[in-house]
Amino acid sequence: MSHHDEMSRALSYASHDCLEGLLQRGRGLGATRARRDPHEAAAFVYDGIRRDWKWDYQTDTRYLYQARLIQDLGLSPSPVVALLTGDEEQWERAAHVLERLALAGSDEALEGLRAYVREGEHWVSALETITEDWPAEWWEDLGEVARARIGEVEDLPSSFEPWNRFGIEVPPVPPVPPRPSSGGLDTEELIRLLAADGTEFDTKVDALRALAGREPAVGLIPLVPSLGNGRRPLPFLRRTVDRLGALAVPAARLWAADDREWLARLGTDVLADHAGPEALPGLVAELTDQWETRTWCGPDETAKRLARFGPEASEAVPVLRAYWLHTPHSYERADYLKALAAIDPTGLDDVYTEALWDCEERTRLLGIASAPQRTQTVERITVLRDDPMEIPEVRAAAGARLAAMAGHADPPATPSP
Repeated sequence: MSHHDEMSRALSYASHDCLEGLLQRGRGLGATRARRDPHEAAAFVYDGIRRDWKWDYQTDTRYLYQARLIQDLGLSPSPVVALLTGDEEQWERAAHVLERLALAGSDEALEGLRAYVREGEHWVSALETITEDWPAEWWEDLGEVARARIGEVEDLPSSFEPWNRFGIEVPPVPPVPPRPSSGGLDTEELIRLLAADGTEFDTKVDALRALAGREPAVGLIPLVPSLGNGRRPLPFLRRTVDRLGALAVPAARLWAADDREWLARLGTDVLADHAGPEALPGLVAELTDQWETRTWCGPDETAKRLARFGPEASEAVPVLRAYWLHTPHSYERADYLKALAAIDPTGLDDVYTEALWDCEERTRLLGIASAPQRTQTVERITVLRDDPMEIPEVRAAAGARLAAMAGHADPPATPSP
């Protein structure tokens, strides 16, 4: 568990239906409700940057959501600029929010980050952050600062840009030995390679990587128990087994009863992914138990399995809706919405509309695809198409939806700076 995960679990989230709790969870409803009273929302917006409310640091996102809140509510970036002098995690959160705000036209955000590069402690990381998405004319003149300050850095940067542009040499990355390639072998040859006693670890991994991109390899099934490395399966084994689909089910029953934890888990997962109608009550009970114990990491997998049963899994709908409303693990919200759509799509218009303001790109994409064609949704999808802060995939999807609504070619999106 990372430090971020520990901190998130130590925080006490406000109620899911109050403004503070909605903003902590990155809900779209929080963003729209905040507009009613920007003064009340301001403290919660800034607190979301000062303290990390993400449940899972590696998957949950907030930077764009928070930058949009500051922009849409007309809030000052000054408190965010001030956080650049905070601890290492605060400055990082502040830097990402300011980097987005600058793209949206905030001069204060732009100058705040440029000043930090000139004077701040973590200036190397800040400079690499802004040069990734900002146009070169916004940061090229910082080369003189970089050349003057690089002597302060104990560990030189490992990336080549923007340092090469500034004439600053960075240590060359040690060459990576060429990986053995099995891509030219046919499937039977790869299976024989995996079955041979003397095949080296890296060669086995490369063979599994090759198989993971091909048609199901039935010959792999009897080899699976031998393809573990201590307490873990070899890399790419799970992906290769997934390609087998239902073909792996008979063997998975044996794997699930194995003493080796990794193999038992693999077998259990395969069986759950291809369960018949008899498994439905158990999956509903599993999701219910996860809800009663407030398990926030993992119910998305249960939701995916329930979705395969369609309307037959209707008993799970109340719990799926509860997870959509309550979970602080924002990355999983998209899977709860997908499951609801597969099981009982009635009454989801407002949910899809809310999704257009969600912090997670996967959820926004679902909203773009399925939100009803109303004045509010068309306006919001237009914003997503033209927003220079938005990621390219979401902008492209928004453009495609607007084109479909209009029934003709979409006008070009406003170019990013």
